Amino acid sequence: ERGEREAAEWIARRLQAGGCPAVVEEEEFLDGYAQVIGRLAGVSAAAGTTALLSARARRLASAAAAAVTLAVADDISNGPRVFRRATAPRKTTWNVVGSCGDEAAHRTLVLLAHHDAAPTGKIFDERLQVWFGQRFPGLLERIDTSLPLWWAMLGGPALVAIGAARGRRGMLGSGVAASALGVAAFRDIARSPIVPGASDNLTAVAILVAIAERLAAEPIEGLRVVLASCGAEEVVQGGIYGFARRHFPELDRERTWFLNLETLGSPKLILLEGEGPVVMEDYHDRDFRDLIGRVAERAGVPMRRGMRARNSTDAVIPSRAGYPTATLASMDRYKALSHYHQMTDTPENVHYRTVRQALVVTEALARELAVNPWI
Repeated sequence: ERGEREAAEWIARRLQAGGCPAVVEEEEFLDGYAQVIGRLAGVSAAAGTTALLSARARRLASAAAAAVTLAVADDISNGPRVFRRATAPRKTTWNVVGSCGDEAAHRTLVLLAHHDAAPTGKIFDERLQVWFGQRFPGLLERIDTSLPLWWAMLGGPALVAIGAARGRRGMLGSGVAASALGVAAFRDIARSPIVPGASDNLTAVAILVAIAERLAAEPIEGLRVVLASCGAEEVVQGGIYGFARRHFPELDRERTWFLNLETLGSPKLILLEGEGPVVMEDYHDRDFRDLIGRVAERAGVPMRRGMRARNSTDAVIPSRAGYPTATLASMDRYKALSHYHQMTDTPENVHYRTVRQALVVTEALARELAVNPWI
């Protein structure tokens, strides 16, 4: 927590030095992610084991595992988060919010980043995806959605629920094994160190600072630009909820756009069209994504479209609230995030050309929104 607060205060000072008034806003969030999902996996493993040992307990075990499946899906999809609210402690995070551009404008572009970093873990080893890309390059090229890693976590309790309901011991055993692996994986994450976070997501913070400096040097009229770096994103969304509670009431859905900046240190710039750990959701308002595509093309920036993520980002919150939303991200030749949640996510491994490309597109988008009243 101390490091996150210090980072927020540093970013605020840096934005102010760049000509953008900024404040640090203290917010509450529900802690979770590794601890919450790990506990749920443990409940599933215990239910399955009980069903294997006692036929009489199978109905109760099936109900418990089904509830776990729903709880995991609810949590990772940013639903009501019933289990997290009942078991996880409330903690403090710090968002940085600055405002520049034309403060009197009726139209607003919100640039989102996050300044917290994630814990590492063995599950983030990228060798399997590299092997798949090298072995099946043609198949990889046809896949524009990232691997559904969360489905494996959902599979364990789902197998327990179905196996217990039908009396299938083999299915039960598979579900117990998968759930036990989930317990081990998330316990490993909970105990692992925090990564340096250069690409994920200080590359995005750097763009906020650069935009502040550029708009101070070459001001725009007709558009207010809000620069927001949220905390606690890596717990599967935390600080963004505080930002929404505080700022959404003052942001007109007909005159506000959100561009999320996420993990921009890989070799290729991409525009995410949507996201969803369980069910894929395209971001609200395709016209906005098409506008970004045209802006990038006019700026001469190569940017791949059509990509969708099976992870969640802060962008899902404004998108569900009805704001036109998009996410700029990056990927490597294997359609993976380079050094994702690994200790090698350091400055020397960032592809700075991609960061610059993202900056060019972001600034060009702001200037386009400022001068075109028909958008």
